[in-house]
Amino acid sequence: MPLLNGFSSMSSGTSEHVSAPRLGGPYAWLVWSLAAIAFGYAFFHRVTPSVMVSDLMTEFAIGGAMLGTLSALYFYPYVLLQVPLGGMLEVFGTRRLLSVALLLAGIGSFLFGTAHSLEVAYLGRILIGIGSSVGFLGSLALASKWFPANRFAFLAGLAMFIAMASGMAAQAPLAFFIDLYGWRSSLLALGIFGFVLAALVFLFVRNAPAESAVPPDAAADAVSPSASARWSDLFASLRLAMVSADVWKMAIVAATMAGPMLALGGLWGTPYLMVAYDLTRTEAALYMSLLLLGWAISSPTSGWLSDRIGQRKLILVWGSGLMSVMMTIIIFVPQLPFAVTVICLVMMGLSGGVMPASFALVRDVMPTRLVGATTGIVNSMTVASGAILQPLVGLALDLSWDGTIMDGARHYAAADYRIAFLLVLASLVIGLLTAFSLRETPLEDGTL
Repeated sequence: MPLLNGFSSMSSGTSEHVSAPRLGGPYAWLVWSLAAIAFGYAFFHRVTPSVMVSDLMTEFAIGGAMLGTLSALYFYPYVLLQVPLGGMLEVFGTRRLLSVALLLAGIGSFLFGTAHSLEVAYLGRILIGIGSSVGFLGSLALASKWFPANRFAFLAGLAMFIAMASGMAAQAPLAFFIDLYGWRSSLLALGIFGFVLAALVFLFVRNAPAESAVPPDAAADAVSPSASARWSDLFASLRLAMVSADVWKMAIVAATMAGPMLALGGLWGTPYLMVAYDLTRTEAALYMSLLLLGWAISSPTSGWLSDRIGQRKLILVWGSGLMSVMMTIIIFVPQLPFAVTVICLVMMGLSGGVMPASFALVRDVMPTRLVGATTGIVNSMTVASGAILQPLVGLALDLSWDGTIMDGARHYAAADYRIAFLLVLASLVIGLLTAFSLRETPLEDGTL
């Protein structure tokens, strides 16, 4: 039985297969790794604004709320595309869709890197978001096709490890690069990398192993009755998933666990450390990357543990609870020593990294034909947390700003950041309370 129903018949009649199938073999690792690297590339883009805060504020003469919006424009198209992507991957195949997406991300990088108006920067960031939207679900689709089912949670966690490692590269190393060559050069380099990766995906990725390759006309396949039937099934599955309380509980838990990483690691954490502990940009980015390091370590290990013990809810409850405690310490403990702050960041990463267990819970709980649709909903909500929290934290900073300008950019006090971070803590508490009500027994269609 296919692991992800939304991906189960993906391109089953196209030529994008390879003969002599071997689940988990060397070619399977090559195919999956390229998609996982594409997810890492997407995540690199996701957190790059965190080391460009002052540069972007100065360049475009904007405050925290508008900077948060500029950063969050990556998330809006990403979120909107996650749900239909299950059907799009099924009809068009991971190879084609991921190749085109990476090309768009590369174009967006060039637009953003050469922008001299905020509107062009907005467009570039939107294109980057569109182009980044395929990587994670594409890696899950390929994992479900190319590997045994009992390795799925591990591969989901390993994909998250690659993403977090990329996010770490977008902290101190990128900050150092920007200090030497400027933020525009970094985006142009990212554009070139996107074009190269798109070519590699198109050349080497195949949607699934198959005994033989039958090359029908791709355009005819896209409009064939079987494709129409697959879209009809997708929409029916979406309708059922959207009205399920269990789906939204899983989505809320996953989203609130991803929120701190996206709000702090993706934008506001580095400038906070610079102000609170008088660090340089490179130093602050290095320490903030420890949050992502925690995620990188925890994601595959917690996925392996989750598969081994068969417990998803327990892991998610503990993860949400520990993140809430660490965030509470950062906000409310006065004169918090820097070493304790660093420990809290690492612990937040380790606890947040259990979030991929929510995708395994989807597979365990939902009826098979709803797994693909539910996965898209849950993944879209994890990204939506960044789209919501980044501009809200920026708005809270603007509301408490005392008017100080430094080097052409607004200067916020450490206390301003801690007040704004209350929004992050509130979301964590909501996620923790929701985690206690998660279901671990399989659902049938009639119980939705």
